[in-house]
Amino acid sequence: MDNPFFTNKGPVKISEILDILNLKSLNLNIEQLVKNVKDLQNAETNDISFFHSKKYKNLACNTKASFCITTDTLKNDLPVNCKPLIVENVLASTSMITARFYPDSITDNFDETCENINQTSFKDKVKYGKNILLGSNIKIGTNCSIGHNSIIEKNVVIGNHCNIGSNTIIRNSIIKNNVKILDNCVIGKHGFGFFPNKKKNSRYPHIGIVIIEENCEIGCGSTIDRGSMSNTVIGKNTYLDNQIHIAHNVKIGQNSIIAGQVGIAGSSIIGENVRIGGQAGISGHLKIGNNVEIGGGSGVIRNIPDNTKVMGYPAKNIREFLRDNKWYIKQL
Repeated sequence: MDNPFFTNKGPVKISEILDILNLKSLNLNIEQLVKNVKDLQNAETNDISFFHSKKYKNLACNTKASFCITTDTLKNDLPVNCKPLIVENVLASTSMITARFYPDSITDNFDETCENINQTSFKDKVKYGKNILLGSNIKIGTNCSIGHNSIIEKNVVIGNHCNIGSNTIIRNSIIKNNVKILDNCVIGKHGFGFFPNKKKNSRYPHIGIVIIEENCEIGCGSTIDRGSMSNTVIGKNTYLDNQIHIAHNVKIGQNSIIAGQVGIAGSSIIGENVRIGGQAGISGHLKIGNNVEIGGGSGVIRNIPDNTKVMGYPAKNIREFLRDNKWYIKQL
Protein backbone atom coordinates (compact mmCIF):
# COMPACT_ATOMS: atom_id res chain seq x y z
CA MET A 1 0.00 0.00 0.00
CA ASP A 2 1.04 3.60 -0.43
CA ASN A 3 2.62 5.25 2.59
CA PRO A 4 -0.07 7.06 4.60
CA PHE A 5 2.34 9.46 6.29
CA PHE A 6 4.98 10.65 3.79
CA THR A 7 3.85 12.89 0.96
CA ASN A 8 4.70 11.76 -2.57
CA LYS A 9 6.04 14.76 -4.51
CA GLY A 10 5.52 12.99 -7.87
CA PRO A 11 4.74 12.49 -10.61
CA VAL A 12 8.21 13.17 -12.02
CA LYS A 13 9.17 13.25 -15.68
CA ILE A 14 11.50 10.45 -16.73
CA SER A 15 13.79 13.14 -18.14
CA GLU A 16 14.35 14.47 -14.61
CA ILE A 17 15.07 10.98 -13.30
CA LEU A 18 17.62 10.46 -16.07
CA ASP A 19 19.25 13.76 -15.13
CA ILE A 20 19.47 12.74 -11.47
CA LEU A 21 21.09 9.45 -12.46
CA ASN A 22 23.31 11.14 -15.06
CA LEU A 23 21.94 8.90 -17.82
CA LYS A 24 21.21 9.61 -21.48
CA SER A 25 17.70 9.53 -22.95
CA LEU A 26 17.96 5.82 -23.83
CA ASN A 27 15.34 6.25 -26.58
CA LEU A 28 12.65 6.86 -23.97
CA ASN A 29 9.76 9.27 -24.12
CA ILE A 30 11.36 11.92 -21.93
CA GLU A 31 7.96 13.49 -21.21
CA GLN A 32 6.57 10.29 -19.66
CA LEU A 33 5.51 10.77 -16.05
CA VAL A 34 6.64 8.42 -13.28
CA LYS A 35 4.13 8.22 -10.44
CA ASN A 36 6.07 6.66 -7.61
CA VAL A 37 9.09 4.65 -6.47
CA LYS A 38 8.28 1.20 -5.03
CA ASP A 39 9.83 -2.21 -4.52
CA LEU A 40 9.54 -4.84 -7.26
CA GLN A 41 6.58 -6.60 -5.71
CA ASN A 42 4.39 -3.56 -5.11
CA ALA A 43 5.34 -1.42 -8.12
CA GLU A 44 2.60 -0.65 -10.63
CA THR A 45 2.46 0.68 -14.18
CA ASN A 46 4.26 4.05 -14.45
CA ASP A 47 6.22 3.37 -11.25
CA ILE A 48 9.99 3.02 -10.97
CA SER A 49 11.61 0.20 -8.97
CA PHE A 50 15.09 -1.26 -8.38
CA PHE A 51 16.74 -4.66 -8.85
CA HIS A 52 20.19 -5.15 -7.34
CA SER A 53 20.54 -8.87 -6.56
CA LYS A 54 19.80 -12.23 -8.22
CA LYS A 55 18.08 -13.12 -4.96
CA TYR A 56 15.10 -11.09 -6.20
CA LYS A 57 15.01 -12.55 -9.72
CA ASN A 58 11.52 -14.03 -9.33
CA LEU A 59 10.11 -10.70 -8.21
CA ALA A 60 11.92 -8.90 -11.02
CA CYS A 61 10.50 -11.24 -13.67
CA ASN A 62 6.95 -10.43 -12.55
CA THR A 63 7.20 -6.75 -11.65
CA LYS A 64 4.63 -4.35 -13.11
CA ALA A 65 7.02 -1.38 -12.85
CA SER A 66 7.55 0.61 -16.04
CA PHE A 67 11.16 1.44 -15.14
CA CYS A 68 13.77 -0.31 -13.03
CA ILE A 69 17.14 0.86 -11.76
CA THR A 70 19.48 -2.09 -12.19
CA THR A 71 22.83 -3.31 -13.52
CA ASP A 72 23.86 -4.50 -16.95
CA THR A 73 24.17 -8.09 -15.70
CA LEU A 74 20.63 -8.14 -14.26
CA LYS A 75 18.68 -6.26 -16.91
CA ASN A 76 17.72 -9.36 -18.92
CA ASP A 77 15.69 -10.71 -15.99
CA LEU A 78 13.20 -7.85 -16.29
CA PRO A 79 9.95 -8.26 -18.27
CA VAL A 80 9.49 -6.41 -21.57
CA ASN A 81 7.13 -3.91 -19.96
CA CYS A 82 9.91 -2.70 -17.65
CA LYS A 83 12.65 -0.46 -19.09
CA PRO A 84 16.04 -0.92 -17.38
CA LEU A 85 18.02 2.11 -16.23
CA ILE A 86 21.60 0.87 -16.01
CA VAL A 87 23.74 2.29 -13.20
CA GLU A 88 26.90 1.28 -11.32
CA ASN A 89 25.43 1.44 -7.82
CA VAL A 90 21.75 0.46 -7.75
CA LEU A 91 21.04 1.23 -4.10
CA ALA A 92 22.77 4.62 -4.12
CA SER A 93 20.89 5.57 -7.29
CA THR A 94 17.58 4.39 -5.81
CA SER A 95 18.29 6.50 -2.74
CA MET A 96 18.59 9.63 -4.89
CA ILE A 97 15.33 8.90 -6.70
CA THR A 98 13.49 8.11 -3.46
CA ALA A 99 14.68 11.41 -2.01
CA ARG A 100 13.19 13.20 -5.02
CA PHE A 101 9.76 11.62 -4.49
CA TYR A 102 9.85 11.77 -0.66
CA PRO A 103 12.18 14.59 0.45
CA ASP A 104 10.76 14.66 4.00
CA SER A 105 11.72 11.01 4.69
CA ILE A 106 15.48 11.47 4.93
CA THR A 107 15.98 13.13 8.30
CA ASP A 108 14.49 12.11 11.65
CA ASN A 109 14.76 15.27 13.73
CA PHE A 110 12.59 15.70 16.80
CA ASP A 111 8.95 16.49 16.12
CA GLU A 112 8.42 20.24 16.43
CA THR A 113 4.64 19.81 16.35
CA CYS A 114 4.56 18.11 19.76
CA GLU A 115 2.59 19.67 22.58
CA ASN A 116 1.63 18.66 26.09
CA ILE A 117 -1.29 16.26 26.19
CA ASN A 118 -3.10 18.70 28.48
CA GLN A 119 -3.34 21.07 25.52
CA THR A 120 -4.88 18.49 23.19
CA SER A 121 -8.27 16.86 22.68
CA PHE A 122 -6.87 13.62 24.13
CA LYS A 123 -6.62 14.97 27.69
CA ASP A 124 -10.06 13.59 28.57
CA LYS A 125 -9.82 10.44 26.41
CA VAL A 126 -6.56 8.83 27.54
CA LYS A 127 -5.19 7.77 30.91
CA TYR A 128 -1.72 9.28 31.12
CA GLY A 129 1.23 10.01 33.37
CA LYS A 130 3.38 13.12 33.69
CA ASN A 131 5.21 14.95 30.88
CA ILE A 132 3.37 13.38 27.93
CA LEU A 133 3.88 15.00 24.50
CA LEU A 134 1.74 14.37 21.42
CA GLY A 135 2.55 15.32 17.83
CA SER A 136 0.34 16.12 14.87
CA ASN A 137 -1.71 13.65 12.82
CA ILE A 138 -2.23 11.06 15.54
CA LYS A 139 -5.23 8.97 16.50
CA ILE A 140 -5.71 7.13 19.80
CA GLY A 141 -8.54 4.68 20.45
CA THR A 142 -10.58 4.02 23.57
CA ASN A 143 -9.32 2.71 26.91
CA CYS A 144 -5.63 3.49 26.25
CA SER A 145 -2.90 4.56 28.66
CA ILE A 146 0.46 6.31 28.21
CA GLY A 147 3.19 6.21 30.86
CA HIS A 148 5.39 9.03 32.19
CA ASN A 149 7.75 10.97 29.91
CA SER A 150 6.59 9.31 26.70
CA ILE A 151 6.33 11.04 23.32
CA ILE A 152 3.87 10.03 20.64
CA GLU A 153 5.31 11.95 17.70
CA LYS A 154 3.59 12.76 14.43
CA ASN A 155 1.96 10.16 12.19
CA VAL A 156 0.81 7.54 14.67
CA VAL A 157 -2.41 5.54 14.89
CA ILE A 158 -3.07 3.66 18.14
CA GLY A 159 -6.03 1.29 18.41
CA ASN A 160 -8.28 0.44 21.34
CA HIS A 161 -7.15 -1.01 24.68
CA CYS A 162 -3.45 -0.24 24.14
CA ASN A 163 -0.90 0.45 26.88
CA ILE A 164 2.20 2.54 26.13
CA GLY A 165 4.91 2.46 28.80
CA SER A 166 7.07 5.24 30.22
CA ASN A 167 10.02 6.88 28.43
CA THR A 168 8.86 5.53 25.06
CA ILE A 169 8.97 7.29 21.66
CA ILE A 170 6.69 6.32 18.76
CA ARG A 171 6.34 7.84 15.28
CA ASN A 172 5.32 6.77 11.77
CA SER A 173 3.51 3.72 13.11
CA ILE A 174 0.15 1.98 13.09
CA ILE A 175 -0.52 0.10 16.33
CA LYS A 176 -3.65 -2.01 16.35
CA ASN A 177 -5.91 -3.12 19.21
CA ASN A 178 -4.78 -4.69 22.50
CA VAL A 179 -1.08 -3.94 22.10
CA LYS A 180 1.30 -3.43 25.03
CA ILE A 181 4.50 -1.45 24.45
CA LEU A 182 6.60 -1.45 27.60
CA ASP A 183 9.05 1.14 28.94
CA ASN A 184 11.96 2.70 27.04
CA CYS A 185 11.00 1.55 23.54
CA VAL A 186 11.69 3.44 20.30
CA ILE A 187 9.36 2.59 17.45
CA GLY A 188 9.11 3.97 13.94
CA LYS A 189 12.37 5.88 13.72
CA HIS A 190 14.75 5.84 10.76
CA GLY A 191 16.47 2.50 10.11
CA PHE A 192 20.20 1.90 9.72
CA GLY A 193 20.28 2.39 5.96
CA PHE A 194 23.20 4.34 4.51
CA PHE A 195 25.88 4.22 1.83
CA PRO A 196 29.52 4.40 2.99
CA ASN A 197 31.66 7.07 1.43
CA LYS A 198 35.18 8.17 2.31
CA LYS A 199 34.11 11.80 2.52
CA LYS A 200 30.53 11.53 3.80
CA ASN A 201 28.16 8.63 4.48
CA SER A 202 24.77 9.09 2.79
CA ARG A 203 21.53 8.10 4.50
CA TYR A 204 18.85 6.19 2.62
CA PRO A 205 15.33 7.67 2.80
CA HIS A 206 12.92 5.51 4.79
CA ILE A 207 9.40 5.86 3.41
CA GLY A 208 7.92 2.79 5.13
CA ILE A 209 6.19 2.59 8.49
CA VAL A 210 5.89 0.17 11.42
CA ILE A 211 2.71 -1.91 11.72
CA ILE A 212 2.09 -3.80 14.97
CA GLU A 213 -0.90 -6.12 14.67
CA GLU A 214 -3.42 -7.01 17.38
CA ASN A 215 -2.57 -8.57 20.75
CA CYS A 216 1.20 -8.02 20.60
CA GLU A 217 3.58 -7.15 23.39
CA ILE A 218 6.86 -5.27 22.87
CA GLY A 219 9.34 -5.66 25.73
CA CYS A 220 11.28 -2.96 27.56
CA GLY A 221 14.12 -1.23 25.72
CA SER A 222 13.22 -2.63 22.31
CA THR A 223 13.71 -0.77 19.03
CA ILE A 224 11.64 -1.33 15.89
CA ASP A 225 12.81 0.59 12.81
CA ARG A 226 10.35 1.72 10.17
CA GLY A 227 10.72 0.30 6.68
CA SER A 228 12.87 1.80 3.97
CA MET A 229 10.84 0.87 0.87
CA SER A 230 8.26 -1.53 2.39
CA ASN A 231 6.82 -1.68 5.93
CA THR A 232 8.16 -3.31 9.08
CA VAL A 233 5.42 -5.62 10.37
CA ILE A 234 4.93 -7.45 13.68
CA GLY A 235 2.22 -10.13 13.24
CA LYS A 236 -0.69 -10.48 15.64
CA ASN A 237 -0.25 -12.25 18.96
CA THR A 238 3.54 -11.98 18.73
CA TYR A 239 5.56 -11.27 21.87
CA LEU A 240 8.96 -9.62 22.00
CA ASP A 241 11.09 -9.81 25.13
CA ASN A 242 13.29 -6.96 26.39
CA GLN A 243 16.11 -5.28 24.43
CA ILE A 244 15.24 -6.60 20.99
CA HIS A 245 16.14 -4.85 17.74
CA ILE A 246 13.94 -5.26 14.68
CA ALA A 247 15.52 -3.58 11.63
CA HIS A 248 13.82 -1.97 8.64
CA ASN A 249 11.51 -3.99 6.37
CA VAL A 250 11.46 -7.02 8.68
CA LYS A 251 8.22 -9.04 8.65
CA ILE A 252 7.41 -11.25 11.64
CA GLY A 253 4.50 -13.68 11.39
CA GLN A 254 1.75 -14.18 13.93
CA ASN A 255 2.03 -16.18 17.17
CA SER A 256 5.81 -15.84 17.37
CA ILE A 257 7.88 -15.46 20.54
CA ILE A 258 11.30 -13.81 20.57
CA ALA A 259 13.49 -13.82 23.68
CA GLY A 260 15.72 -11.01 24.95
CA GLN A 261 18.60 -9.36 23.09
CA VAL A 262 17.72 -10.87 19.73
CA GLY A 263 18.66 -8.84 16.65
CA ILE A 264 16.98 -9.26 13.26
CA ALA A 265 18.73 -7.50 10.37
CA GLY A 266 16.94 -5.65 7.59
CA SER A 267 14.48 -7.19 5.13
CA SER A 268 14.37 -10.64 6.71
CA ILE A 269 11.02 -12.44 6.80
CA ILE A 270 10.15 -14.49 9.88
CA GLY A 271 7.30 -17.00 9.55
CA GLU A 272 4.41 -17.86 11.87
CA ASN A 273 4.76 -19.70 15.19
CA VAL A 274 8.50 -19.06 15.31
CA ARG A 275 10.47 -19.31 18.56
CA ILE A 276 13.82 -17.52 18.85
CA GLY A 277 16.05 -17.94 21.90
CA GLY A 278 17.87 -15.12 23.64
CA GLN A 279 20.86 -13.35 22.02
CA ALA A 280 20.31 -15.01 18.65
CA GLY A 281 21.15 -13.02 15.54
CA ILE A 282 19.37 -13.19 12.18
CA SER A 283 21.24 -11.84 9.14
CA GLY A 284 19.51 -9.62 6.60
CA HIS A 285 17.42 -10.62 3.55
CA LEU A 286 16.70 -14.12 4.87
CA LYS A 287 13.50 -16.16 4.98
CA ILE A 288 12.74 -18.10 8.16
CA GLY A 289 9.88 -20.59 7.70
CA ASN A 290 6.85 -21.36 9.84
CA ASN A 291 7.12 -23.35 13.07
CA VAL A 292 10.88 -22.81 13.27
CA GLU A 293 12.78 -22.92 16.58
CA ILE A 294 16.12 -21.13 16.83
CA GLY A 295 18.28 -21.85 19.88
CA GLY A 296 19.63 -19.08 22.07
CA GLY A 297 22.92 -17.53 20.95
CA SER A 298 22.59 -18.87 17.42
CA GLY A 299 23.77 -17.02 14.33
CA VAL A 300 21.45 -17.49 11.36
CA ILE A 301 23.13 -16.69 8.04
CA ARG A 302 20.98 -18.67 5.58
CA ASN A 303 17.30 -19.42 4.95
CA ILE A 304 15.58 -21.93 7.26
CA PRO A 305 12.73 -24.13 5.96
CA ASP A 306 9.44 -24.78 7.79
CA ASN A 307 9.26 -27.04 10.85
CA THR A 308 12.99 -26.92 11.60
CA LYS A 309 14.97 -26.64 14.84
CA VAL A 310 18.41 -25.03 14.57
CA MET A 311 21.21 -23.97 16.88
CA GLY A 312 24.80 -22.76 16.82
CA TYR A 313 26.88 -20.58 14.55
CA PRO A 314 26.32 -20.89 11.74
CA ALA A 315 22.91 -22.19 12.79
CA LYS A 316 22.35 -25.82 11.75
CA ASN A 317 19.78 -28.54 12.35
CA ILE A 318 19.63 -29.29 16.08
CA ARG A 319 20.61 -32.94 15.55
CA GLU A 320 23.68 -31.92 13.59
CA PHE A 321 24.57 -29.41 16.28
CA LEU A 322 24.32 -31.97 19.07
CA ARG A 323 26.32 -34.52 17.05
CA ASP A 324 29.08 -32.04 16.20
CA ASN A 325 29.32 -30.82 19.80
CA LYS A 326 29.02 -34.17 21.55
CA TRP A 327 32.56 -33.86 22.93
CA TYR A 328 31.71 -30.55 24.56
CA ILE A 329 28.40 -31.67 25.97
CA LYS A 330 30.12 -34.56 27.73
CA GLN A 331 32.27 -32.06 29.62
CA LEU A 332 29.21 -30.39 31.17
